[in-house]
Amino acid sequence: MSPKQHRGEVTSDLLLDAALRLYTQSGEQGVTVTAVTRTSGVSLGSLYHHFGSLDGLLTALTERWTGRLLEQLVTALTSTETAREGIRAVVGAYLAFVRDHPGAALLVHSPSADRRLLARGQEIRDAQQPTVSAMSRWIQPRIDAGEVAPLPTPLLESLVLGPVVAVARRRLSGVRDVDLDEAARILPERIWRSISADGA
Repeated sequence: MSPKQHRGEVTSDLLLDAALRLYTQSGEQGVTVTAVTRTSGVSLGSLYHHFGSLDGLLTALTERWTGRLLEQLVTALTSTETAREGIRAVVGAYLAFVRDHPGAALLVHSPSADRRLLARGQEIRDAQQPTVSAMSRWIQPRIDAGEVAPLPTPLLESLVLGPVVAVARRRLSGVRDVDLDEAARILPERIWRSISADGA
């Protein structure tokens, strides 16, 4: 990497880190051009040079943290042997992400993040393909072995992650009637029953 590329990467990181701090403190309304440039110490021109707009910055921030969440899930999944253990690991990793990175988790699960990612659906999916492929490579032998029901990958993803995302959104919305540790204990077995080949 050239010195110029390195400086550009450092500048991008400063802007992204500042945007996340502001989002964590005040929500999206707190992420203004003035606040980001003041907090990061980076010029307005640099913000527009690297991200094109404030919305471009927020899109990049959402993609960064969505990617980190997916990487955490893959790491948890691929460190296990059986599908049942994999489900427990994925649920635990997802809920740990919500607990350990509340600002980033709130951003990733926000309605505006949904709109941004849906607007660039195929592009985002393509960028996430290596992670999705890693999950598919892990699950396919368990399907072949008769451990997991032979369902299309998108349906398996929905059955596994759907309940976890719902719990995360509920918790992040400010509702405190769901305990993340309790959810991490209860959900894996319930999810496992929905995807196991014998339903047990």
